[in-house]
Amino acid sequence: MKKIRIMSIFGTRPEAIKMAPLLLELQRRPEIESIPCLTAQHREMLDSVMHLFGLSADYDLNIMEPGQTLSTVTAKALTGLGRVLDEARPDFVFVHGDTTTCFTAALAAFYAKIPVGHVEAGLRSGDVYSPYPEEMNRKLTGQIAALHFAPTAGNAENLRREGITDGIFVTGNTVIDAMRYTIDRFPGTFGNKLDDIDWPNRRIITLTCHRRENYGTPMQEIFKAAKTLVDRHPDIELVYPVHPAPAVREAAQAILGGTERIHLIAPLDTVQMHALLARSCLVLTDSGGLQEEAPALGKPVLVLRKETERPEAITAGTARLAGVAYDNILHEAERLLLDPTAYAAMANAVNPYGDGHAAERIVDAVLWRFGGMGERPGDFRPL
Repeated sequence: MKKIRIMSIFGTRPEAIKMAPLLLELQRRPEIESIPCLTAQHREMLDSVMHLFGLSADYDLNIMEPGQTLSTVTAKALTGLGRVLDEARPDFVFVHGDTTTCFTAALAAFYAKIPVGHVEAGLRSGDVYSPYPEEMNRKLTGQIAALHFAPTAGNAENLRREGITDGIFVTGNTVIDAMRYTIDRFPGTFGNKLDDIDWPNRRIITLTCHRRENYGTPMQEIFKAAKTLVDRHPDIELVYPVHPAPAVREAAQAILGGTERIHLIAPLDTVQMHALLARSCLVLTDSGGLQEEAPALGKPVLVLRKETERPEAITAGTARLAGVAYDNILHEAERLLLDPTAYAAMANAVNPYGDGHAAERIVDAVLWRFGGMGERPGDFRPL
């Protein structure tokens, strides 16, 4: 059988974390020639993930520039990927999730008449402006893709409601595969001021906040609630790896800066972030990935958004929507900090997002579609 040439295109740190297990699985399969391609929509944070997993790219567009906009990222990625696809002529293209790289890569592949596989397909919030631009990116990618790798049965049903009925596979989420790889690789120290925390005698809250729709008043409300939590509870230390976007850094410093037991630090690499989650008692986040990662470690998640495209976590009880209002965030967090029964109910809930074998299912599905396997791969089902 002739090797199948598969190009995997991604450009941000979250994409790299979730695509890394897939790239490792592609390398393992003798039937496949793997061709990684980076847009480098984000540069530094992306490189650290590639290094961690021992990966390198065959193509790197290096499009990131100061002050880049959605329009400039889209134009540069689409033009550059058009050239790459013309040169490499892969048989199949993987894209991931909901970034601008994801959508433009799918569009470039469509223009080149190359079939697309959408990893982490079918997530929907129901509001095209929240998260923005991610919700529209993933909807448009879904219209282009030939194969749809949905993490959960609910994600698959979202696709069917939009009229997509062919090529859907329920695989679990590759982020759980990634955690299996990283969690044992933590060296024991963070290499920054976090090493001074009295970990055994403190309750650690991890905060992440960076989404565009939270800029301005919502972000200020979130940060004020986080500060009040620390002020009210002397045994709490709050760790916030601050996103490099200037709007985020400025708001964080203005409200949280200079506060005892609040640690504003640079973004952590993947191993460090997973280690921090493992040591935390509670996660406050507007991120998508942490809604999947933290429950795998038994950590309750309060989602700092008005809606989520990951309702399975809410249904399973591993996460709750806390919104972006000061009073509600404070109420939900203190309910968990002060009520051991409420905390245990979330910490012990079953994670609906995967069993660590998503990448294997995805590659098996591609091989089946290309005629390399006899039976259609089975779907992931939570225990």
